[in-house]
Amino acid sequence: MRVGDQGSLEVRLSGSEFPVLSLGFQDDQAVIHLFEDADRSALLVGDVTAAADFVVPVPFMGDLAELSGGFVLAVDRAWNLLGDFIRAGSPAGLGEWHEA
Repeated sequence: MRVGDQGSLEVRLSGSEFPVLSLGFQDDQAVIHLFEDADRSALLVGDVTAAADFVVPVPFMGDLAELSGGFVLAVDRAWNLLGDFIRAGSPAGLGEWHEA
């Protein structure tokens, strides 16, 4: 599924509209958004792949969003977390979420 050096992907569980995880990645950096419902979203706190004061551009909803390095994950770790979400059926346990 990962082709090229940037992209985005949304994952939801079969038969339910929410929660949705949105992964945006560029090169070896990724950010994961959680949409709990139509009105609430959060960002997964990063794994110190980038300094918190660094601004990282990642694809999000068709555009490049500039986000704090504090939310950046290593792209391989982010992909593994999507698999954890699918297996567990919940975003709980993926890490610390910061309401957006």
